[in-house]
Amino acid sequence: MTRRPLLHVLAGLTATALVALAIVAQPATGATANLAANPGFESGLTGWTCSAAVAVASPTHSGSGAVAGTPAGQNFAQCSQQVSVQPNSQYTLSAWVQGSYVYLGATGTGTTDPQTWTSSSGWQQLSTSFTTGASTTSVTIYVHGWYGQPTYYLDDVSLAGPAGNQPPPTTTTTTTTTTTTGPTSPPSSGLPAHALVGYLHTSFGNGSGYQPIASVPAAWNVIDLAFADSAGNGNIVFNRCAASECAGVESDADFLAGVKAQQAKGKKVVISIGGANGEVQLTSAGAATNFVNSVSAIIDKWGLDGVDIDFENQSLSLQAGDADFRSPTTPVVVYLISALKQLKARYGARFVLTMAPETFFVQLGYQFYGPGPNNAQDPRAGAFLPVIYALRDSLTLLTVQDYNSGPIMGLDNQYHQMGGADFHIAMTDMLLTGFPVAGNTSRVFPALSPGQVAIGVPANQNAGNGWISTGALDQALDCLTKNTNCGGYAVHGKHPDLRGLMTWSINWDKFNNWEFATNFTSYFGG
Repeated sequence: MTRRPLLHVLAGLTATALVALAIVAQPATGATANLAANPGFESGLTGWTCSAAVAVASPTHSGSGAVAGTPAGQNFAQCSQQVSVQPNSQYTLSAWVQGSYVYLGATGTGTTDPQTWTSSSGWQQLSTSFTTGASTTSVTIYVHGWYGQPTYYLDDVSLAGPAGNQPPPTTTTTTTTTTTTGPTSPPSSGLPAHALVGYLHTSFGNGSGYQPIASVPAAWNVIDLAFADSAGNGNIVFNRCAASECAGVESDADFLAGVKAQQAKGKKVVISIGGANGEVQLTSAGAATNFVNSVSAIIDKWGLDGVDIDFENQSLSLQAGDADFRSPTTPVVVYLISALKQLKARYGARFVLTMAPETFFVQLGYQFYGPGPNNAQDPRAGAFLPVIYALRDSLTLLTVQDYNSGPIMGLDNQYHQMGGADFHIAMTDMLLTGFPVAGNTSRVFPALSPGQVAIGVPANQNAGNGWISTGALDQALDCLTKNTNCGGYAVHGKHPDLRGLMTWSINWDKFNNWEFATNFTSYFGG
């Protein structure tokens, strides 16, 4: 979140992207015959475990059999096979495929699990390689399609390398439909069907003008008090803006009365922690305890409804070896999760929890996660994903900042840039669909409920990079809620229950004669 216009660039991403590309296939040393059973599907699906896929006689790459997989909903239409291998050995995996976004990979290698993909109208060979770990005796090879894509075809799978010493594992064949983890079930939020979220400058001034909380217009449903900052070792402080910096600032008594007045109207008032100039790191259990106690003191003093986590800069980054968002090991992530769960337990069902990370910390995780297997990537990439995942059933709203962002790859595997409806469509579609983290289909970040998602945009051109006109914003809403007016992006569903919009900020919208709030009310009919 910007207190002043701040361009957040993806420094070093181009270099790290080279490191994170799919593994280039290398010949396997001492390769033997093909280790894959029934590799050409001449015996139907024997030896394979398949979902939403069937054996077909045409088209084939060779022989008389192949597989046709048809993705449905969140089902990738995957076919997989477990194969015995030898430890500390090199293998080459390949398959002939055709169709939109077909993926080939292996899991359980004991080292870096490889994956590669293609989109082809004709038969094309995919190939990748891997080396097994010191104790690896079997791996799972797989091929699958992608969300919302048409039927793909698979034939002539090959796994070349030293044969394992174990007998081939028993496999089963099935064509039943299975899915990844579905959308989360959000807590009861007490919010209207469509909500408007805005940040209120309460601890600083930046040229947009001070706005007393009591006079925030009725259009705003969630008021984020910006910002509480770190005092070190997990302690958080909230200092209201001084009169010398914020002309017209109200007294503490009037501010408290204003909070209560907004709540009496059904509004939620939460303390936002962090911001562009703030940096919060919980590095120990003691720091987590300090965080819980100091944030609770702020909530209790002002009678607030909850917290907004707006950690930016170096607040969250992942350590080497922390590769699975579902079970993080990095202390600053682990202790933040613990602290937020403690706050939720302390205040119960009425506690409002929102998060406003940048795209770098969320959607970038589709391509890159943490420092990567070679420790050559920006360790902040995707670093918010484990926090969101761990708190998904307590999360009231996720309001990713679709601004001050570099280009981000969407689910169409195309880069999307700020400045139009397309960026908001693609970034939000990722949250509502889910996505494999760093391309690993065994580690899919699950879709959030539409009721948990609000799109974060700047209120005007002064507020941050990435501002778009109200017309372009309405186009994004049309696409996501009605599946119309989408331009060139194919969304993976229609979400009329999308919660709404977040903006930086209420003050900047007042500066712009309330254009943002007025358009929101007009669009959703509030």
